[in-house]
Amino acid sequence: MKKIVIVGALLLTTSLALASGYRNLNSVEAKALLEKNRNIYLLDVRTPEEFRQARLKGAVLIPISEIERRLGEIPRNKTIVVYCAVGSRSNMVAGFLAEKGYREVYNVADGIVGLYRNGFPIVR
Repeated sequence: MKKIVIVGALLLTTSLALASGYRNLNSVEAKALLEKNRNIYLLDVRTPEEFRQARLKGAVLIPISEIERRLGEIPRNKTIVVYCAVGSRSNMVAGFLAEKGYREVYNVADGIVGLYRNGFPIVR
């Protein structure tokens, strides 16, 4: 019974993500997308301090606290890949962007930590 509840919760979460216009990717899927698609706006929503410590090459920092005010800086004609440390802040931002009409938005569900663990190069 517990497995059925867990599977149901995962399906519901996935359905809500798709319905709201964004998709969660694990770090392996995100790495593949970033390697094959050059028309990506890579959005880091962590703090400036976190960004200085480690970031993905080419990422643009817009801390989650500044997203609403700086929304106009995020292009509508590119695929948007949002990340944070472990995926929680970026999940909120991905949903927000989808609600604002951005069409192709992805959240890195395990964040920069997952990307690092799976061999994606990190700038320090």
